[in-house]
Amino acid sequence: MVFLKESAILFLCITTAFNSFSGQISDTIYINSGTLQTFNGSSLPYKCFNSSNVFDKRNAILSYSISDTVSLTIFNNDISPHRISSIELGVTSGLISPGMNETVSIHSAASGTFIYHDSENYPNNKILGLAGMIVFRNNSSASFYWNLKELDTLWINEISSNNQLSAEYNPKFFLINGNHNPDITGDSSARIVGNVGDTIHIHIANTGNAIHSIHFHGYHLKVEQSSAHPGHEGRIKDTFPINPMEVLTLELVPHQPGEYPVHDHNLIAVTGANIYPNGMFLTMLIEP
Repeated sequence: MVFLKESAILFLCITTAFNSFSGQISDTIYINSGTLQTFNGSSLPYKCFNSSNVFDKRNAILSYSISDTVSLTIFNNDISPHRISSIELGVTSGLISPGMNETVSIHSAASGTFIYHDSENYPNNKILGLAGMIVFRNNSSASFYWNLKELDTLWINEISSNNQLSAEYNPKFFLINGNHNPDITGDSSARIVGNVGDTIHIHIANTGNAIHSIHFHGYHLKVEQSSAHPGHEGRIKDTFPINPMEVLTLELVPHQPGEYPVHDHNLIAVTGANIYPNGMFLTMLIEP
């Protein structure tokens, strides 16, 4: 199991998460509210599932062995009730009142990437940030995790003030694990590093409200899991559309060294507040 915390320890945790010892796992996450600071100085009210009771703009990424059964306890540190759900895993908690907690059991018969989110007051609580990723793994290869979100500041402020949405969706900020370019490169759970010939897995969840299309330079990758298009599994290509609340698991075996970019082919998503390239853009670093 892995709760992804400070960037200095992320890569070590991720690459050592899978092991042959599996069984009953107990974990805890916290529903925290706080403020998300954007690169241009905007402050947005935001909520996340965190691995501690301290607010972090990154939702906890939960990674387990395929044979684990997880008892996950959720503490609600917010002033509103919440409810955790993972539709694909068949999990829905009861309503968790402020200051209370509830434990749910999670397991999966198949490896892959799954979304967990707040299904109370849906989709407003999800729009405010409450959606993360659960991964069940059947291998020990290096793995990286991308939780894609885009933010409409008007929507977030309207939900926070009166729980209403009155305008068309017009996102201005585009994030991976709560970060935009260039900060994404500093997130070792997101930035792909490795060597030629390595087997690398990238777990992608789109927990936003817009379609994204992730484009890789330098390499072709294999679709190992597609929640929206299972028939695409096994295909090898370099561009991967992903709809809202869908997931992908990709396999990369680099054939050449170098530093290569990855970005959203929808180029508005590579901007932030209409400024390029402050959005979904990062680079992969592959050594010989």
